[in-house]
Amino acid sequence: MTFKAEYIWIDGTAPTAKLRSKTKIIVGDVLPLDELPLWGFDGSSTNQAKGHASDRVLRPVYTCPDPLRGGDDILVLCEVLNTDMTPHESNTRAPLAEVAARYADQEPIFGIEQEYTFFEGSRPLGFPANGFPAPQGGYYCGVGADEIHGRPIVEAHLDNCLKAGLGISGINAEVMPGQWEFQVGPLAPLVVSDQLWIARWLLYRTSEDYDVTATLDPKPVKGDWNGAGAHTNFSTRAMREGYDAIITACESLGEGSKPLDHVKNYGAGIDDRLTGLHETAPWDTYRYGVSDRGASVRIPWQVEQEKKGYIEDRRPNANVDPYVVTRLLVDTCCEALEKAGQV
Repeated sequence: MTFKAEYIWIDGTAPTAKLRSKTKIIVGDVLPLDELPLWGFDGSSTNQAKGHASDRVLRPVYTCPDPLRGGDDILVLCEVLNTDMTPHESNTRAPLAEVAARYADQEPIFGIEQEYTFFEGSRPLGFPANGFPAPQGGYYCGVGADEIHGRPIVEAHLDNCLKAGLGISGINAEVMPGQWEFQVGPLAPLVVSDQLWIARWLLYRTSEDYDVTATLDPKPVKGDWNGAGAHTNFSTRAMREGYDAIITACESLGEGSKPLDHVKNYGAGIDDRLTGLHETAPWDTYRYGVSDRGASVRIPWQVEQEKKGYIEDRRPNANVDPYVVTRLLVDTCCEALEKAGQV
């Protein structure tokens, strides 16, 4: 038999990486992940090499059914290596793997809320050709063609993610016309990050069929409109069992240079989105609070009542690299919990 394997990888474009993919035809039975072949590509065309030494290596790290082609065809997420098999400098998965292994005993898990915006040409889907729609207010979780735009694409994307076996936990319309969200998780750091990249690829690919583009721009429309984030929900076993660990995690994120260390790695253009308005805290301040969507980190009300659960880091942009945000949260919070003996 013959099947198609769509090899997907993250390129070296700065400040925000892009997804790339190409198809490999494999003759024989469908292979498990550890038997899928390495492949290569021209790194000089993806901002990952110079032309005089352009070969880069694709190593499969995650695979799932291809919901677009169907049958035995698969999607294959890959990490990028140099030809000596060391991680390429653009490979942010490798550092996460090290940190996740170091703190695996604390059982960190994540749920990531991916916001995005549909564009039709140069304007958001649902915006009139001239001027602006009605102010935000009725669009969030709305219903009706006067306020909701792009639902067929959203439903198709959801179905594709579920057919691929991804851990999608929900969808909803967001605050601005043409703006939506899907959630991935709760899952372990590497798994949630791998699946979010696949879900993003499926979002872009599904949108192609509707002649619409999807963007992760954190501030797609300037002015009095909400930006687009990737709120990151995080917990460890100790946090899921007790409130002291919740407070320790929140406090650790505000210590010393940690707030700026995190924010500068939470996606390009973050100062345009984290203004202190539109349900955000200013990018250069840090505070946490219960049920406070204007805080940097929110403790959900039920967590405060039950004295256990998780925290929500509301700072990451929609265009954040999930490998980076999960690594930073695990490294900062798990180290603090370990020092406090709350593991």
